[in-house]
Amino acid sequence: MDFATLIPFALGLLATGVISGVAAGLLGIGGGAIIVPALASALGLLGFGADVAQHVAVGSSLAIIIPTGISSARAHYKRGAVDVAILKLWAPPVVAATLIGGLMARLYTGDVLRIVFGVMALFIAANILLPFQERLVGHLRNSSTTHRVFALVVGYISALMGVGGGSLSVPTLHAFGASMHKAVGTGAAVGVFIALAGTVGFVISGWDVPGRPPLSLGYVNLVALVFVGATAALCAPLGAALAHRMQQRTLKLAFAAFLTFVGLNMIIKVVLG
Repeated sequence: MDFATLIPFALGLLATGVISGVAAGLLGIGGGAIIVPALASALGLLGFGADVAQHVAVGSSLAIIIPTGISSARAHYKRGAVDVAILKLWAPPVVAATLIGGLMARLYTGDVLRIVFGVMALFIAANILLPFQERLVGHLRNSSTTHRVFALVVGYISALMGVGGGSLSVPTLHAFGASMHKAVGTGAAVGVFIALAGTVGFVISGWDVPGRPPLSLGYVNLVALVFVGATAALCAPLGAALAHRMQQRTLKLAFAAFLTFVGLNMIIKVVLG
């Protein structure tokens, strides 16, 4: 990566940081649904292999979500939108599952990670529009075991997607009885634990993989971490402020539309090669 290609790459990362930061605060998603496809495309254009590009995009996204998630979670906490009791229940299984997912990442090809990302995004969007999850598990909302099982699933899949888990935890928490604003705030806090554990897993699993971009620790690229992470963390409170000015129905529809777009885009890329 020479100086001539580093400048447009850095500018693209800054733009990605602004958009993902606002999305993190608005939707409680940690911004990974934007960061992963954007960073994977940028690395592909710079000539890195598709498998390495996708893994680095996922690992770097998780690392970027650490400052973004903290900024977003703090903004929601100040507004009383983080359920601390639920967070304590979810944190241990989420950390364990995310770490395992990160360590196993090298066993999957880039296309497998893309398909997981795309299919899960579409599934989540469909669940928001037609809340079948609420009908199936809503009656289990008072079960601590059910919360822990779902936390395990959210953690593992989030690690493979490179997201903060909000796109999975938000509808799950909403199905368990939390208001949409409370689900978004708590989902943002859950995302911090996912990002921390997932980053460790991706650093370890990609440590000796050849063909990675310069300035990378395992599958985590430090250039992306600095540029996107700093910008996204600054913009996350803006998204959180917007979230609390929107109606719950509007917020849910925006969330579903966003996930549908990124899910289809990821699947189409795999199909078209």
